[in-house]
Amino acid sequence: MRFFRVIAALTLLAMAIASARAANLPRPSPDFAINLGQGKQVRISQYKGKTVVVAFILTYCSHCQKAIGVLSKMQREYGARGLQVLASATEEMAAAALPGFLRQFDPPFPVGINTATEFITYMQHPTMLQLIMPGLVFIDKDGIIRAQYEGRDTFLEETGVEKNIRAKVEEMLTPPAAAPKKAGAKKGVAKKSN
Repeated sequence: MRFFRVIAALTLLAMAIASARAANLPRPSPDFAINLGQGKQVRISQYKGKTVVVAFILTYCSHCQKAIGVLSKMQREYGARGLQVLASATEEMAAAALPGFLRQFDPPFPVGINTATEFITYMQHPTMLQLIMPGLVFIDKDGIIRAQYEGRDTFLEETGVEKNIRAKVEEMLTPPAAAPKKAGAKKGVAKKSN
């Protein structure tokens, strides 16, 4: 009997962890602001009508640096089609580290800073679970978060990160196919045969 209680408790714990880990998707994106310094900021709502990818990074994280390189390439390739990438460094000393990061990687999109708490709240990341960087959020033209990933997700594995990001960007930029017209009786007057 005790064995079954332990199994039941472990099953419930596993289900609780899985549900605690899952953010609500799709969901409207809050009007998140990224601080650019000198009192300037960029808001996600400025880009309504565009597909937006927001990258949350640590400036010293090699996986984050790789993601920024891939996103820089995507911005250059897909910017004209309506893609806008934004990034935010979230480490404690981000303000001091960001200028060197920007000189080194020269991203063609705005990069600013936010606190880890702002990032965690935006991503709906459970505070009881360890956060693995980077975090990527994909927002559609209507301001709806359609997908999000963090460093532990297979989507961001080193060997497939560029292919996966490219496929998601393509999916987000491609308009949905028009529904086929239903075949039915044609309205109007039938033609007379001679």
